[in-house]
Amino acid sequence: MATVPRLLLAAASSSSGKTTIALGLMAALREGGLQVAPFKTGPDYIDPGYHTLAAGRPGRNLDAHLCGPDLLAPLFLHGCQTPAPADIAIIEGAMGLFDGSLGRPPVGRAGFGSSAHVAKVLRAPVLLVVDAAKSSTTVAAVVHGLASFDPDVTVAGVLLNKVGSARNVAECTRAVEQLGIPVVGAVPRSAELVTPSRHLGLVPAAERSQARDMVDSAAALVAEHVDLPAVLALARGSEDLAAEPWDPRAAVTPQTDRPLIAVAAGRAFTFSYPETTELLAAAGGRIAEFDPLTDPALPAGTSGLYLGGGFPEVHAQDLAANEPLRQQIRALVAAGLPTVAECAGLLYLCRSLDGKPMVGSLPLDAAMTPRLTLGYRHLTSAADSLLTRRGEHVPSHEFHRTNMALDALPDGLDIAWEVDGRAEGVSTPTLHASYQHLHWAGFPQAAQRFVRAAAQFAGATAPGADGQPTAASPPMPDEGRPTPEARSALGDSAQGDCALGDSALGDSALGDSALGDPAPTASPPPADLTHHGDQDLAPGLVDLAVNVHATEPPRWLADELAAGANRWAPYPDATAARAALAARHGVDESMVLPTSGAAEAFTLVARALGCRHALVVHPQFTEPEQALRLAGHLPRRLLLGPDDGFALDPTAVDPAGDLVVVGNPTNPTSALHSARALRSLARPGRVLLVDEAFMDAIPGEPESVIGPRMDHILVTRSLTKTWSLAGIRAGYVVGDPRLVARLASAQTPWSVSTPALDAMIACSSARARAESDEIARALDADRAALTTALAEVGLPVACPPRAPFVLVDLSPLGPLAHELGWARARMAELGFAVRRGETFPGLGPSWIRLAVRDAQTSRRAARALASLAHPQTSQTHSPTQIGDQP
Repeated sequence: MATVPRLLLAAASSSSGKTTIALGLMAALREGGLQVAPFKTGPDYIDPGYHTLAAGRPGRNLDAHLCGPDLLAPLFLHGCQTPAPADIAIIEGAMGLFDGSLGRPPVGRAGFGSSAHVAKVLRAPVLLVVDAAKSSTTVAAVVHGLASFDPDVTVAGVLLNKVGSARNVAECTRAVEQLGIPVVGAVPRSAELVTPSRHLGLVPAAERSQARDMVDSAAALVAEHVDLPAVLALARGSEDLAAEPWDPRAAVTPQTDRPLIAVAAGRAFTFSYPETTELLAAAGGRIAEFDPLTDPALPAGTSGLYLGGGFPEVHAQDLAANEPLRQQIRALVAAGLPTVAECAGLLYLCRSLDGKPMVGSLPLDAAMTPRLTLGYRHLTSAADSLLTRRGEHVPSHEFHRTNMALDALPDGLDIAWEVDGRAEGVSTPTLHASYQHLHWAGFPQAAQRFVRAAAQFAGATAPGADGQPTAASPPMPDEGRPTPEARSALGDSAQGDCALGDSALGDSALGDSALGDPAPTASPPPADLTHHGDQDLAPGLVDLAVNVHATEPPRWLADELAAGANRWAPYPDATAARAALAARHGVDESMVLPTSGAAEAFTLVARALGCRHALVVHPQFTEPEQALRLAGHLPRRLLLGPDDGFALDPTAVDPAGDLVVVGNPTNPTSALHSARALRSLARPGRVLLVDEAFMDAIPGEPESVIGPRMDHILVTRSLTKTWSLAGIRAGYVVGDPRLVARLASAQTPWSVSTPALDAMIACSSARARAESDEIARALDADRAALTTALAEVGLPVACPPRAPFVLVDLSPLGPLAHELGWARARMAELGFAVRRGETFPGLGPSWIRLAVRDAQTSRRAARALASLAHPQTSQTHSPTQIGDQP
């Protein structure tokens, strides 16, 4: 238990004067001989800079998104003890008292991450700052509403701000105190205390020579018009807090080598959370600040470089003028100096910023734009890198107005983050540069990995007399080379520069777009685009995960392929296969291109068509999006949902999309879209790519878009599924002959093997078409048996299925169905391999895909699924229900 006198300053809305009052209180109490611990709710960097001036100790942030609610109290107590025990803590709230993250479940009646949420967690009394500039008695109604809205929030007092006459003060005070809530001060308007703003809000304290005078004026104003003893009495009424202080030494393991970490500071780099350097020091780093504006070189012995947030665009001319430092950093980064760059640091490492030369470590050019990019984010690491391991999930905040001119990146630079389907930032084993701001207390692995890499760099390089390395640093032993998700740097919603802040937008930066992202627990985990069903298999399991029809191809087909062995010595010739496929579909040969499976077709589309705004309709097979990313594109996603059976509404497709990718029937939903709806998406300036890998599993192929006229349309087909030829890699493209010619020009010579070409000829024959139709009709009957068996145990499929698989939501089985990997693991224990739904964009862990098998196998699988029901569910299945299935 800890007892710390504390108050949280809050208001009904932004622009009520909380920052001025908070600064005045902090400075006035400090002048009275008290140690004041300053805090700010939310991610704001700017206000804590002023707090530091006022309190004489680091201003700290309390952010439920960046650090999680469980760390709020420990971080608060840490700030109250560091660098010395505090006599009182003053917490400046953000926005309105109850305003928090839109789209996330509230905490009681308080928005997630709101000032009220923080007050609840810290059991902190609330001092309301009420703007009385244009009202009198009505202020009491505002106070009454805020004080009574949530019974778990204690409004302990009111401070009137921007008051006018003495009569106005008396009327407001009388009305408020009738509620039983004391008024502890009435502060008049003061034009002297207006803090200048610019494109991202207030000018940081470190950049204002008058900042000290402004804080002193605020202290004098508060001391004159606020009853400080009464404020102290309110704070000292705080309850004990059942928590232990956060300790950075407990979050990391120290390196014994003690590498030196150079941290950018000065007027251009003013933003960093104090916990960042505390964690670096706890991990064994020695911290040395430098000013990129004035210092000609990094501190001697630098083994790691941290470039935080700030306003490099304001100081671009001076940063460009410091050429010796720019050259040294460029050489060291190229030599493997472990480097972390957040927002401002990213801009500094670019080739240019608003036309001014920067360091040039990244082949990117940045410039100011009118557009503000702002918001909380849920990140997924796209590759192993200096700070992250692929697939790790990290919360962040993004706030900037600059934009990156995207250029092709050289090999060795990989995407850092995946954010809501877009790529953001760049990374290598020794570099991490991104617009995203992280609070490292919520992700201490970053500090551990950074310092470890710095120690390895120090051991692998010996600085020469000029400060340049004499040996390049090898990749870290535990890092390996990252696997690229894409070969471009930053998504087009990753624009901008680097401040964070509530006061950055007139005390209200955390608006709709900032806090509207869903909570990690409320949205499905990011999909692994490289996952395939065969990864869910294991020896001895019944295969419901892979959609290949049979364990081997028909005997006649295998014999025909083997009979062609005498043609394997010469290089392949696709002429006959192209003719056979064209005849099979009734199209001109110029409309057909044999490929090494559909996978090669996706790669050719990604490389040859030059699209700028690709859009992938999900959930669907992940290979097309992966191919686009590997070719350097940043495709957007249109997510279909179960409420309407994963149906595609053509009007929902972004008009800006110049390549639209959709599966039909769609894997994994088994939904079959109408050919008419699909064709409506093709137009001049846009290519429609339809993956029809499973169309031959539908009798008559009724909704295929293949036909004699296919303007702006491409269709991919595969022989893998129906004919069990996954190992042969036989696929093809049918479509607009102009587009097919462009794909052919990008195709590697002889990429399609002779056995694959022979398979295309054999499977286009009349015999094969008849057998394919028989297989499709048999699949219809087996699929009906599967859906019936699932329905009988309370597990209906997602939509009317038409493919050789179905999509099932296991939510009726109970809460555990939403646990990552639970269903797959339990079904494996029961002898079945299933395809995990969360491996498809837009689906969560409760979804699984089941391949259609014979009716008996389907009934066994349905019974196995039903047996997983657990007591918490609202739709449990009795033993009789489970056991009585035939």
